[in-house]
Amino acid sequence: MIIKPSAALRNDYSAISNLAKETKEPIYITKNGEGDMVLMSIDAFEKREQILQLRSKVLQAEQERIGGAETFSISETRKKLSERADEV
Repeated sequence: MIIKPSAALRNDYSAISNLAKETKEPIYITKNGEGDMVLMSIDAFEKREQILQLRSKVLQAEQERIGGAETFSISETRKKLSERADEV
């Protein structure tokens, strides 16, 4: 976990920005010794968002499966995909 005071962000933005990009980790910014915000590179943020969206879709699919939605085996899925590919 990387923790920096708000003064470091104000006084040396470039170094904090480079640190976020190099480590690909969030940087916790404190103000008066208390947590204030979290800073991360755009790439790290977008990757995090993609992971969260994927987890949400997996959770939704699992809830549908538990709720009785129709499921397919791997061989059934391959067959359906093959049939679709032949249609194109």
